[in-house]
Amino acid sequence: MSRKLNRRTFLAGTAAGAAAATFPYAPAIAQAAPFKIGLLTVKTGPLAQGGIQMEQGIVTFLKQKNYTFGGRKIELISADTGGNPAGTKTKAQEVIERDKVNVILGPLAAFELLAITDYVRDQQTPLISLAAAEDVTQRKANPFVIRPSATSAQCCHVMGDYAVKDLKFKRAITISEDFAFGYEQMAGFQRVFEDNGGKVIKKLWPPLVTPDYTPYIAQIANADCVFNGFAGSNPLKFQRAYADLGVKAKIPLLAGWTAMDDALLRVQGDEAVGVISAAYYSAEFDSPSNKRFVADMQKEYNVLPGGYSAGMYVAGQCVEAAMQKLGGKADDRKALAEALHGVSLTDTPRGAFTFDRFGNVIGTVFIRKCEKKNGKLVNTVIKTYPKVSQFWTYDEKAFLANPVYARDYPPAKNLEQ
Repeated sequence: MSRKLNRRTFLAGTAAGAAAATFPYAPAIAQAAPFKIGLLTVKTGPLAQGGIQMEQGIVTFLKQKNYTFGGRKIELISADTGGNPAGTKTKAQEVIERDKVNVILGPLAAFELLAITDYVRDQQTPLISLAAAEDVTQRKANPFVIRPSATSAQCCHVMGDYAVKDLKFKRAITISEDFAFGYEQMAGFQRVFEDNGGKVIKKLWPPLVTPDYTPYIAQIANADCVFNGFAGSNPLKFQRAYADLGVKAKIPLLAGWTAMDDALLRVQGDEAVGVISAAYYSAEFDSPSNKRFVADMQKEYNVLPGGYSAGMYVAGQCVEAAMQKLGGKADDRKALAEALHGVSLTDTPRGAFTFDRFGNVIGTVFIRKCEKKNGKLVNTVIKTYPKVSQFWTYDEKAFLANPVYARDYPPAKNLEQ
């Protein structure tokens, strides 16, 4: 539902109400004001695939709820950030200052979130993030931000553990886009992999817009595995080249959640079969809300939902839960932010979860293996890690005393030419 349609419908519905406001029952009219959700997403550029799925996820939840939480109408205002920091800042200003939203969902990319975190704090506007920028829920924790998806490294810690302990891999090469999300993913994998006896022998950083991955794939050799963290449409190009150049047959491919998102499977081929990934969401997860979510996403959009859409569906559940807790005080944005931090849900598409004191989720991470079943690709869950924290198994205080994960932190001490 577009903003224009929402407003037209809302105004038509309140025209009679405005006239009736001269009578003694004005409070009932005031309660009819819509609760506004602003969605910051990406509809253009290499990250658009995930951005469009974000919108599909929240719209699916709102349709299930008839655009009503606890008797109050919900208005969704969707804004295209363009997938860049400046565009994200502009759109955040528009939805907060012009549209007067009660809460923001999104944005998609870590560098987008970093561009607006101080602004939403200054504006005291709650934000439920899909973007994974580590420090927003760590050293620079923002009381107006919660994240029910995952930090960049949260699933990658798990993959580092699984790769070295279960798969017995000792030598790994990492590859991801040359931007914040890529750095933080690869750092988390490297840290756990090496803390358990593995070695990352090479780290490759293609630009976000890379037309041909051949020069990078040509540098991959003498490793037990390759861990990739590509996002948007980039995983499709990389995995096809990885298979076409014959490397997949020699060196197993591991992936972060964005690189093997369930929603991508319908446009992938045999190059995806066998890829093992770690994700906070699985379309196979057996919960009542997930079954309904998957069915509605397939019916409405003919797509298997993945982490982008599930992340925003769950964000909608968080808003509903916080509004139920606050009752008539949901318009108090500071109270809303506090209520969101206290949300604890059991039936969601990603399973039960709570938030830590920084506003980041503690929840399940799934290890999935891509398989072909009945002619279709699926990510089959092969192991489940419950109650995964953003700090993994590390001591919180010691973790925060170190620098934030970055391109060169932790230091890569085992690199080979």
